[in-house]
Amino acid sequence: MINFNGELLPSTSHFLNQDNRGLRYGDALFETIRVVNSKIFFWEEHYLRLMASMRILRMDIPMTFTMEYLEKEIRKTIAANEQSEAPVRVRLGVHRKPGGLYLPESRGVEYIIETKPLDSPFYTLNEESYTVELFKDHWVNSGLLSTLKTNNRLINILAGIYAAENGYDNCLLINESRNVIEAINGNIFLVKGNTIKTPPTGDGCINGVLRKQLVNIVSKLEGYTLEEASVSPFELQKADELFITNAVMGIRPVTKYRKKQFGTEVSRDLLGKLNLQVRLGGK
Repeated sequence: MINFNGELLPSTSHFLNQDNRGLRYGDALFETIRVVNSKIFFWEEHYLRLMASMRILRMDIPMTFTMEYLEKEIRKTIAANEQSEAPVRVRLGVHRKPGGLYLPESRGVEYIIETKPLDSPFYTLNEESYTVELFKDHWVNSGLLSTLKTNNRLINILAGIYAAENGYDNCLLINESRNVIEAINGNIFLVKGNTIKTPPTGDGCINGVLRKQLVNIVSKLEGYTLEEASVSPFELQKADELFITNAVMGIRPVTKYRKKQFGTEVSRDLLGKLNLQVRLGGK
């Protein structure tokens, strides 16, 4: 079952047509959210990011779009799919109402909620071989729009195809200054000694919910120094560790970039602290 504007429909329903602005123009946003036993991880951060993104895209936010309302609709959809006591991946998509060409007839919105089961209720560390490479065919323009989770993901798609065709597990994206900004599906962190570094959102990376959580966690730890600064491709082979983060998978260590092999000690340490934060009530 999917939830379309509060109405539960079979996932096979043809409830959208060629006038959908998300389809026609990419006039849409989305959040991917981890939910376990009906507990929505980092819900406040997801909600606030969605509201801020809608304002940036000049979408009219309905008065009904409160945290409580959308939380209820997410749980309703999960229950309809008999997943209330399971780990679930939720996709909450918002698109502008149909009508118009580049200039929309309406600034109002519609929404879709989808769910898929996950394997584990906890963030786990997958230490199997995971190789990445730079994707240099196209780059992400730094700036505010690149930090939003919009449906405009052509570069990510092409990078995914490039990775599949060349035997890589993921690719790292660059901006117009040739700085590394993120992976196809998440933010990146480099570890060198006791310094943990991640690109700033000003370079064009997604303003990730889990990125924010890890920045907060690392900032409070005595043993590490956090640095938000541009990352040159040359730094990758000098790092001790490299890992990718997003709100659904948690932390994914990279084991190899070209001839460089990476460790996982810091990744493991941070994952334990992340799971502890979730158990203590992080939302």
